[in-house]
Amino acid sequence: MRSALPKVMHDLAGAPLLSHVISTSQALLTDRPGHIIVVTGHGREIVDPLVSQAGCRIVHQEAQLGTGHAVQMALADVAREGQTLVLYGDVPLVTPEHLKPLLEISQHDLAVLTACVDDPTGYGRIIRGTDGAIQRIVEQRDATESERAISEINSGIYAGPTARFLDVLPQLTNDNAQSEYYLTDCVALTVANGGRVEGLVAPSEVTMGVNDRAQLAEMNTRIQDRRRIEAMQNGATLLDPSTVYFNGSVRLHEDVIVEPNVTFNGSVEVGANSRVGFGSHLTDTCIASDVTIKPYSVIESGTVGEGAIVGPFARIRPGTELGPKTHLGNFCETKNAVVGEGSKINHLTYIGDAVIGRETNIGAGTITCNYDGAHKHLTTLGDQVFIGSNTSLVAPVTVGDGATTGAGSVITRDVEPNALALTRPSQIEKSNFKRPSKRKE
Repeated sequence: MRSALPKVMHDLAGAPLLSHVISTSQALLTDRPGHIIVVTGHGREIVDPLVSQAGCRIVHQEAQLGTGHAVQMALADVAREGQTLVLYGDVPLVTPEHLKPLLEISQHDLAVLTACVDDPTGYGRIIRGTDGAIQRIVEQRDATESERAISEINSGIYAGPTARFLDVLPQLTNDNAQSEYYLTDCVALTVANGGRVEGLVAPSEVTMGVNDRAQLAEMNTRIQDRRRIEAMQNGATLLDPSTVYFNGSVRLHEDVIVEPNVTFNGSVEVGANSRVGFGSHLTDTCIASDVTIKPYSVIESGTVGEGAIVGPFARIRPGTELGPKTHLGNFCETKNAVVGEGSKINHLTYIGDAVIGRETNIGAGTITCNYDGAHKHLTTLGDQVFIGSNTSLVAPVTVGDGATTGAGSVITRDVEPNALALTRPSQIEKSNFKRPSKRKE
């Protein structure tokens, strides 16, 4: 990867490579008992916190002596009962749907997930017997001409009775060019000991690993395509699917329309009949039904109520709660603000650390002056308040129900309900005023 970051921590569609594999493993455990063991070595000081946060057990492989050695380390104190499934932190496209059949056929015998590819160069070839069982796996450099023509390859993903692994792993040797203990050798050892090895063919993309940034980019394309298709099959319309990106856990309800160049990040839910406009970015956001997000809006860690209109060029920052039928217009920004039903903030306005009632209108150029250089303070606006354009609300301050502020006012004290607050000076007018003019040469 040519990176200081361990390979399994590189981002794929909003999560580290390893997180995808852990999520798949956790999904398998929803309907069967078991636990997840993650073997870490290089870069473990970066990898281990992710593994711990996911609730998985960590085993350290102090010396990296091969895949067979890694599995030996993982099973060092595991009981013989049950099954073991071996996955790889850099093979993230495998899903529970691919692995459940593998677990079914490996209850009594070893099983290998395989794939048939157009170009098997560099992969271990699967050699099957006349009964269809796998006899051995031969590496490219050791294969004969006829064996190299075989298109079925080894994925490295194995499943079988834990007792089978515990029996054959001690028999592995490191008599090879890399002086490593290969998990691949378990196949030949199982057959030699009178066991059977089954092979389950999966789609080739399922077995793809990541070895460089080009392969990471290719894998991102594949996982994005998979998520786009899933979204459309669930009832959403993507007007230009190839330009929409799903980086996280995203749920689009029926009849959602997504315009081109939209990115979803983290945990996002968009309600039925909503529309997300061109170039918008949504992160950790919940959007209700019948919402219109106009182009180039950025929403992060906020909620938007039913029937609301946002944008264009709006920014919603963390802690924002827009109520039903609210409007947040062009070049407006909110942060840690609760906006009541039907209220409108339409033009060139900043609202931070505020609670706004129902059916309140905030004029263009209004700002809440919420920070005094040391602390944040709250601005509270009641129901049906009318804030004139270019009003500065110096927090902490409260404007009562039905109150009005005049355009250009600086409000530093609380305003009583139904009152008009004005702070601008009287207008001065000088008749027949002569503007300065340039002196002629």
